[in-house]
Amino acid sequence: MHRRNLFAIVLVALAAPLVGQADVRLPALFTDHMVLQRDVTNKVWGWAEAGETVRVAVAARKAETKAGKDGSWSVTLDPLPAGGPHTLTVKGANEIAVRDVLVGEVWVCSGQSNMQMSVAAAKDADVEILAARYPRLRLISVPRLGTQEPQSDFKGAWALCDPNTVGPFSAVGYYFGRTIHKALDIPVGLIHSSWGGSSCEAWVRRDLLRADERYTDLLQRWEETEKRFDPAAVKANYEKALAQWKDRAAAARKAGKPQPRRPRPPRNPLIGQHRPGNLYCGMIQPLLGYGIRGAIWYQGESNAGRAYQYRHLFPRMISNWREDWGVGDFSFYWVQLADFLAESDDPNLPCPWAELREAQTMTLDALPKTGEAVIIDVGDGKDIHPKNKQDVGVRLARLALAKDYGKAIAAESPRYESMEVRGSKAIVTLKNCSGPLRPFDVREVRGFAIAGEDKKFVAAQAKIVGANKVEVWSDAVAKPVAVRYAWANNPVCNLYDSKGLPVTPFRTDDWPGATIHNTK
Repeated sequence: MHRRNLFAIVLVALAAPLVGQADVRLPALFTDHMVLQRDVTNKVWGWAEAGETVRVAVAARKAETKAGKDGSWSVTLDPLPAGGPHTLTVKGANEIAVRDVLVGEVWVCSGQSNMQMSVAAAKDADVEILAARYPRLRLISVPRLGTQEPQSDFKGAWALCDPNTVGPFSAVGYYFGRTIHKALDIPVGLIHSSWGGSSCEAWVRRDLLRADERYTDLLQRWEETEKRFDPAAVKANYEKALAQWKDRAAAARKAGKPQPRRPRPPRNPLIGQHRPGNLYCGMIQPLLGYGIRGAIWYQGESNAGRAYQYRHLFPRMISNWREDWGVGDFSFYWVQLADFLAESDDPNLPCPWAELREAQTMTLDALPKTGEAVIIDVGDGKDIHPKNKQDVGVRLARLALAKDYGKAIAAESPRYESMEVRGSKAIVTLKNCSGPLRPFDVREVRGFAIAGEDKKFVAAQAKIVGANKVEVWSDAVAKPVAVRYAWANNPVCNLYDSKGLPVTPFRTDDWPGATIHNTK
């Protein structure tokens, strides 16, 4: 055999084992421009050949491990202070260099359409996009995916916040993150994972719901849907309807008549944003373990018809995330539902949105390290997606700045604390008041209703009688037993504290509401 050919054969033989080895890979969370959470141990993970040694390093922090039988691996890196840029290196059979890594504060932004609503669709979009030049504010979004199969990764990458990247990003998330970034003057990373119209149960692990009898009706409804839904039959029916529409449309054009409406393509509920567990598996599972400071949340509209159920479903979701994330009880702040639908001052109408707001507020007492941004003054009765997302983001940022970063600023809206009846008047005491109460726009305090033992509410007069006290009465109620404030889908109300934070809608009674029996 020719010596040159023999040499080539030897080289191929030596190289063969290397060809069989899998390259070390990282998930989308670990890409150029990423942000690591400061002052905590950070988990880094990925995939390699089974048994392969993997070495990870960043800014003098190093760790080493071997990939498991399934090829997965993970390490934890010692805490880093805010700063950067750094390069994160991962070495196995190959080497990956993740560049321009900053260390700062990381927050998850999740929920339904009011969190999904982009900067480009919100108020003052043109000006805000032009001014969005914050290279140390980093953004990444998780694509919408509904599935029952837990996902380990998603398609995406971190990006610097600038006029080319901020437009499609969550407006609430951006205004929250921008405020934190400017107030602290450190890097901030925002992970956006939301889906318009999504139901809370879609963001919860399905096995947790299955283990709780309070969700039996809900899951039975979905099990029936899963058995009944036939994708092939639905597609065939749609194609038949589409063919019929084309014939009618052609006939209408020939006759000079208006065109019939085109049939809508069918939706597959099994891969949508309502099926229990779908969004947890598809949009939260890939994030679990990543170092974060906390999460912000804007959701509830899709669950308003089951507001009483939300009293325990929402805390269950938060606890689920915290338990599975494995970084402790991270901060969780949400937006209370805004005012919506026809404005009303009738306190006796059914109010699903008021009941959902109440369920959100109750979560403050159910779980630690939580907070609520009240925006009962920011909504639009004709638009379920109010465009003013700047105030929403700033009110969420107030909570984080005060609770997580120790800033001495007003953060929590005043809340109901107690009621005392004195003759024909009720004295309501509020807590969390940042300075004296004040009415907005007019001198009269608006938004209160009062009821006697007959449980029939009437509009009430109200007067501020102390820094955190309001006197409420009506000539039609001689012996009051209950008071409500801003208790409507779209209430007429105007009470604030001196820092401009609106009083949280409340009721002093626990009389059954419109949604008490709705469980599916």
